[in-house]
Amino acid sequence: SMLQVRAKEIPTRIFHEFTGEILAAAGDNCRVIINDRFDIALALGAEGVHLGENDLAVSAVRECVPEGFIIGATCRNTDQALYAEAAGADYLGAGAVFPTASKQDTRLIGLKGLAGICAVVKIPVYGIAGITPENCADVVKAGAYGCAGISIVARADDPAGTYRELE
Repeated sequence: SMLQVRAKEIPTRIFHEFTGEILAAAGDNCRVIINDRFDIALALGAEGVHLGENDLAVSAVRECVPEGFIIGATCRNTDQALYAEAAGADYLGAGAVFPTASKQDTRLIGLKGLAGICAVVKIPVYGIAGITPENCADVVKAGAYGCAGISIVARADDPAGTYRELE
């Protein structure tokens, strides 16, 4: 129901064009969130932005965006989760729950760390990193609202079928 556009290594102009194409293709079928770049999200009319540890603060972005604009934040521990929630985050991406090859700077929190984060916040938490069809249920059992992953869909032989399997 939500797609995050993430392409950290490409120039801004190309990212803007690419994201515009994604938004056009998604239409009304799913909400599109832009990773890191709330300026591009606003310029293109995306539903929101996902902010990582090194991006602008949630509170700073919240001051600049219209009501209803979705802001997600990455967290790796309960302190970060509580801070992001208090700053105005609408949801959290918590992890790395499992090892992943998609990112080089991951710190493993495991299911126990995920459960701790889920227990202290009231906003939805999505388990991130190393997500597979086999471990999604464990992520939800730990208290997460759902799962989010890159490789699970991007590297699948049948990305659409894999997405449907996760729903």
